[in-house]
Amino acid sequence: MATNKTKLWAYLFAVYIIWGSTYLGMKIATEVIPPFLLSALRFLVAGTLLFSIGQKREKQLPGKKQLWSAVLVGILLIGIGGSSTAVAVHYMPSGLVALIVAAIPVWFVGLDWAFFSRQKPTWMTVAGILIGLGGLFLLFNPFEAAQSRSFPLWPIAVVAVGCTSWALGSLSVSKLPMPAQITSTAIQMLAGSVFCFIISAAIEPGAWSTLGHLTLRSVSAYVYLVLIGSLVGFTSYSWLTRNAPPRLMSTYAYVNPVVALFLGWLIGNENLSSRALIACTIVIGGVVLMTLGKRK
Repeated sequence: MATNKTKLWAYLFAVYIIWGSTYLGMKIATEVIPPFLLSALRFLVAGTLLFSIGQKREKQLPGKKQLWSAVLVGILLIGIGGSSTAVAVHYMPSGLVALIVAAIPVWFVGLDWAFFSRQKPTWMTVAGILIGLGGLFLLFNPFEAAQSRSFPLWPIAVVAVGCTSWALGSLSVSKLPMPAQITSTAIQMLAGSVFCFIISAAIEPGAWSTLGHLTLRSVSAYVYLVLIGSLVGFTSYSWLTRNAPPRLMSTYAYVNPVVALFLGWLIGNENLSSRALIACTIVIGGVVLMTLGKRK
């Protein structure tokens, strides 16, 4: 029992810290590589490595239904969810994108109510949603003059689509016949990679030519995203979706934006204004209320 608890917290800590750092990693890598091609290459390598590990340990190929379930979840989580974040950090400060993603419990609550548990949100959850959205409005006031901002607002819509897809994929895992743990995660990565290759070919002309301009900085970010962000971080999240209570798993939304904001300021030279700090506090406060409301 103690071992399982230690394992739970180890995976949770990995998601807390590692995922918080991947926002800056994607920001650095997309300085050279277009977002969809980056996601495709990142998860192609990580998925291939993980699949070979899974076959050695689990020695079990998935059935047809399990295979297609993993493919569907991979497209939702990685193909749409993960790549939307890569697109957003290419145009916006990484810490602010992490703060938008922190509001992902809004999508979890809404989709769970509409399509899964059919459980009506409590008043505390609704209050948390309103407070969280209020914090985001404070940070990204659409009525503010565009010239006063150093980044566009349209990536927020991209992140919203990605968060919806991520929540749908996460909620679907427990409802679908999935392969063994490591193999399932590997298939999800490979499916998401193929999806991103297709989108990159459609909307990122000349993407492959950017690989000739790689720098040590961008290569280091890519290697970190593959080995640490994908193999360790995503594998940890995949394990948590199957083994952790949903309310505990959702707490990563409190920590990721704090880590991302700090690293973006410390390493990425991103501006950390007092308004961003206030908005961060409000959004996280709203997420806490959402989680407490769901628990109640």
